[in-house]
Amino acid sequence: MDETSAVTRGIDPTQAHPARRYNYWLGGKDNFAADRASGDELQRHFPKVRLGALANRALLQRATRFLAEQAGIRQFLDIGTGLPTADNTHEVAQRHAPESRIVYVDNDPLVMTHARALLNSSPEGRTAYIEADLNDPEAILGHAALHDTLDLGEPVGLMLIAVLHFIHGDGAAKPIVTRLLDALPPGSYLVATHATSDFGTPEQQALYQQLIAQGKSDVWTRGKDEFTELFDGLELIDPGVVPASEWRPEPGAEIPDRSDINVWTAVGRKS
Repeated sequence: MDETSAVTRGIDPTQAHPARRYNYWLGGKDNFAADRASGDELQRHFPKVRLGALANRALLQRATRFLAEQAGIRQFLDIGTGLPTADNTHEVAQRHAPESRIVYVDNDPLVMTHARALLNSSPEGRTAYIEADLNDPEAILGHAALHDTLDLGEPVGLMLIAVLHFIHGDGAAKPIVTRLLDALPPGSYLVATHATSDFGTPEQQALYQQLIAQGKSDVWTRGKDEFTELFDGLELIDPGVVPASEWRPEPGAEIPDRSDINVWTAVGRKS
């Protein structure tokens, strides 16, 4: 899609959007000059940021496989979907359990234009897409497409991958996560990843706070303690809270330095 057609669809191509910037870091083509400029600006200050994006995407695939293969989850609510790329949640889940049902949620109108790729379900399963914002969990939980696709009386895998760090403010993410989990039955799982400054030097941490203050970054990093609090009341699945590249890596995988990833990850089960 070019910038002219984007405008006709109600998309502002002059404003960077996290989903499109993430697509750029992953090597995709569904992004505009503003997204690339934003991505390049962050990468100029933090040269390994693209490695973190790739590690985060690989974690989504491993965690989805775990839920479908080992945990027996057949329903997924993926909020902050992003633009379609290789091995989306439904593709991984349905590869292992073709009957899996997935609801995707994102607030970027460009994702809607690519929804056909997200809705290409296996014959046995089902997928749906909701254009909504994580800041409004009630709109997500009350949406007809959610209830038409998922049975909230049965366990659900809640996927919050690289999206909670767009909720700004100390303690601001936890009430949203709690509300979503409250709507899901026992046996459900939370999979979350979150950008952090924990592994940066004091100088890097100060620089990042300056970028946020200047509006050059929209990612609100959180430390391990606040991230771990999102899983209060859940049974953490081994290995617990670790960087994305260290959560059940593929055999023989090279594990990067934590300062190259800067993404906390955990999977928890609701009792």
